[in-house]
Amino acid sequence: MSTINMDHLFKPKSVAVIGASNRPHSVGQVIMRNLLAGGFNGPIMPVNPKSQSIGGVLAYRDVESLPVVPELAVICVPPKAVVPTMECLADKGCMAAIVLTAGLAAEMHDETHTIKQAMLDIAARNKMRILGPNCLGLMVPGIGLNASFSHQSIGTGKIAFVSQSGALCTAVLDWAAARGIGFSHFISLGECDDVDFGDVIDYLGSDPDTRSIMLYIESIQERRGFISAARAASRNKPILCIKSGRFAEGAAAAASHTGALAGADDVFDAAIKRAGVLRVYTVSEMFSAAETLSRMHPFRGDKLGIITNGGGIGVLAVDALIERHGRLAHLEDSTIDALNAVLPSTWSHANPVDIIGDAPGERYAKSIDAVLKDPNIDSLLVMHAPTAITDPVEVAQGVIDAIKDSRKNILTNWVGEATVAKARKLFYAAGIPTYRTPENAVAAFQHMVNYRKLQEVLMETPPSVPQDFTPETDKARKIIHLAIHAGRDMLTEPEAKAVLECYGINTVKTVAAHTVEDAVETADAIGYPVALKILSDDISHKSDVGGVVLNLDNADEVRAAGTKMLRTIEQAFPKARLRGFTVQEMIKRAGARELIVGMTTDPIFGPVILFGHGGVEVEVVRDRAMALPPLNMKLARELVEGTRIYNLLRGYRDVPPVNLEQLYMTLVRLSQLVVHLGEVLELDMNPLLIDQTGVIALDARIKVTPKVVSDDKRLAIHPYPRHLKQELILEDGTKYLLRPIKPEDEPAHYQFMSKLTPEDIHFRFFGSVRELPHSEMARQTQLDYDRDMAFLAIIPEGPEAGEIHGIVQVVIDPNNDHAEYAVMVRSDIKGRGLGRILMEKMIEYCRQKGTKTFIGQVLPNNRRMLTLCEKLGFSRKYLADEEVFEVTLPLHRDAS
Repeated sequence: MSTINMDHLFKPKSVAVIGASNRPHSVGQVIMRNLLAGGFNGPIMPVNPKSQSIGGVLAYRDVESLPVVPELAVICVPPKAVVPTMECLADKGCMAAIVLTAGLAAEMHDETHTIKQAMLDIAARNKMRILGPNCLGLMVPGIGLNASFSHQSIGTGKIAFVSQSGALCTAVLDWAAARGIGFSHFISLGECDDVDFGDVIDYLGSDPDTRSIMLYIESIQERRGFISAARAASRNKPILCIKSGRFAEGAAAAASHTGALAGADDVFDAAIKRAGVLRVYTVSEMFSAAETLSRMHPFRGDKLGIITNGGGIGVLAVDALIERHGRLAHLEDSTIDALNAVLPSTWSHANPVDIIGDAPGERYAKSIDAVLKDPNIDSLLVMHAPTAITDPVEVAQGVIDAIKDSRKNILTNWVGEATVAKARKLFYAAGIPTYRTPENAVAAFQHMVNYRKLQEVLMETPPSVPQDFTPETDKARKIIHLAIHAGRDMLTEPEAKAVLECYGINTVKTVAAHTVEDAVETADAIGYPVALKILSDDISHKSDVGGVVLNLDNADEVRAAGTKMLRTIEQAFPKARLRGFTVQEMIKRAGARELIVGMTTDPIFGPVILFGHGGVEVEVVRDRAMALPPLNMKLARELVEGTRIYNLLRGYRDVPPVNLEQLYMTLVRLSQLVVHLGEVLELDMNPLLIDQTGVIALDARIKVTPKVVSDDKRLAIHPYPRHLKQELILEDGTKYLLRPIKPEDEPAHYQFMSKLTPEDIHFRFFGSVRELPHSEMARQTQLDYDRDMAFLAIIPEGPEAGEIHGIVQVVIDPNNDHAEYAVMVRSDIKGRGLGRILMEKMIEYCRQKGTKTFIGQVLPNNRRMLTLCEKLGFSRKYLADEEVFEVTLPLHRDAS
């Protein structure tokens, strides 16, 4: 994943069309027609060995004959000609190609390579970017580029649309053209063999001409690249997506409840929420959301006020709002008094504010003025139904005049079509979002609410973990490997619980017994009452087959239950391999809730954690939520809050709340297990019992594999790089812990900033900064460890334990070409060598990561930093325009 040479694709200065044609309705003919009609300024060079000209433009016999190197080539030749064409383009020096040809994976180039693979090999050797194959093409209206075989041209706008489906592209083009919607980019990805969603989101995220990004997704090839790019871009501009295949279940043959419950669509939802992407479900909803979010004022809250001249449409709006779990604002008494003074006595006297059907623009304006002053109103929806008495255009102009200075978000809904068409145009021209139906208007408001929630999740500082905990990872892995070496992919229940105990997850005491009499002796030792369960590698859900008996009070009951259990299972499942029984103490907690907590491995996004309502009816109730690891306390809380059972866990009437903090901690520890133990494919704790005293796992199962892949390929989100921690003792005896920054470090970071001198601040930020806002501090502490890194020097113990004395951080570009650093050390600590140690640690980190260059900017009067850079081997260049030195250190070992 990278944005290398993407400018050649999206901002080419010349275009060649390989396979251009004069044959009517051929792809080569449509491509040339669209390119010539689009107004592209650069050379357009058709390549066709049999035609002297294409569309009136001089044609060239082959790629070698082209007079200039094309920055972008559009390839629309038969499959067999694709590889020779790519070779010629590479030799010519072309750096980007759109491959429209389909079927490249189905035909062989030679005995060992398909045409597709041979094409990709040529591109990789020459750093040539490929859009496609099997795509519709690309449009960038701002530069007049229509390198597509679309039937429809588009206007210039601020929305970028990116789709895997060519068919949907044509439908969206029709939809947008009918509504006068323009685009900054319109991109058909096709099979995403080179340029994929992550690459395009990275590029568009920093594109000044793009205000919002819309995605149509069928599947994700590169999960970590997609999430990293989306997470970075969504902090700057809205990203919306439609996902097809919503109802496909991904694990019908799963060995655990978790695997059976984890539908592919649920996992996708969890992934995009983690990345800050807003999901919508229709094309019209997507464009409405994009328009609303791109015009949104700073968001104040989620309470909506409604002004309407028709009670019926107002009620429809309220119904739609409640259905979407929205909040209708309550009017202050002072607002009602103000409205009484300007409205007829028959007005509604509540929200929605029905100002009666004959309301002219002046009445709307006075009502708006009164309602916008109400502190309970965060956003306002103004509605109008045409009547014979009023003029929709006059009313619209009155509304526009009334809200022009408001900083609250205003949405409008003029119902109808021809009668209100001119009024809608007024709203479009004034930059005010307008919608055709009450439901669409309310949906747009809720998009604002949901988008803001996503942004808050991205920026929220997680609470610190209540207690430090070091898991027994080696012990857990040993248990797993013993089972793998025995040829098993399912741990026994005692083994599974032992692994959970290694991660501090409380489980009920469980002991294996080979025979019925062994089970009796074990029960006597544990103490009654006990539960007896069958132990078999071939029976996963034991209670479904009579393999679980609870509340056995004495030896005779254990003996009878065990004998009956063996007889029943041997008759029903004669081929099942029985290993005996497990005996466990009965846990009785009146009023406790049964939960399910587990993980499964999604084929696209890798490990995913599930939480929900547990027990034997878990797959019927299907009350669950999912999240991608790693989790912290904040993310664990959000996971739990995403279920219906959360409301019961909080307590009600005379039922006390459960110990939610211990539940969140259990989820965090499970997340640690998932991150550390790549051998685990599926895991269930069902039921996990919870009450006000805490949680305990009554049953557990774990499925494992010997085929462990690295974290880089296994996890969709880079986990905290704990292996980079380092203990350090300076020459003066000061002890430090050098470690990567965590989101939980934000409060300590603020404390560190408060102890910096004005000179420290000036050297770091090139100006005077009193205090960084939370949004900026969140960016510095909530890192994507795939791209950015920051190391802290922390006092590990004593009265100053947890205090930060120094920070070094880098921002690494998506291509891993350069890392731009910044370093700060408290003034009272300077002179001890801490700054140099931090710099050397970061330089080595970037070198190990393969980053090519380490760079920074230093003010001329920051002599201490310039001297340090000189000692570390940096070169420097003075940038007169910016009045700073740019310092550069190559990181290749042969150049260092």
